[in-house]
Amino acid sequence: MGLMYNLGSNLARVCFSTFGRWKVEGQEAVPPRGRLLVVANHQSNAAPPVVSAAIHRRVWFVGKRELFRNPISAAVLRAWGIHPVDRNGRDIDGLRWILQMLEQEQAVAIFPEGTRSPRGMRAANRGVAYIAMKSQATILPVAITGTENVRAMGRVPFPFCSIHVKIG
Repeated sequence: MGLMYNLGSNLARVCFSTFGRWKVEGQEAVPPRGRLLVVANHQSNAAPPVVSAAIHRRVWFVGKRELFRNPISAAVLRAWGIHPVDRNGRDIDGLRWILQMLEQEQAVAIFPEGTRSPRGMRAANRGVAYIAMKSQATILPVAITGTENVRAMGRVPFPFCSIHVKIG
């Protein structure tokens, strides 16, 4: 597991426990190995750190390509295991990367809404079903509530709210 990922997920656990009311249910549903497609809702910028803190297994992520414009943030995101994708639904390289990671028995998290949705779930993009069928990965649903109250990126380490994660 990468040093930056370990540092980030452990720091997220500490921050969510110290500065918020953090509850995770269903960790026993996480397979310790094998192809795993983590499918979670995305209410705020806190969703990826919440997923990495809640799942005690290395999870790779995809992130919108616009986050990688700045070379410094791009280097940090890549060090955390985030791969850039175009959200237009036609990113063949992003799809290949996801399928390759799953072929290597990794866990990959995707947010099927394609963007943050603080006011409730949006319809999922169809690509999730395609990835699941093509890869034959186990699908692990993750429901996150409370992060809609963490709007600004600077608030992620200091959520000052209840965050509830239901796995499985």
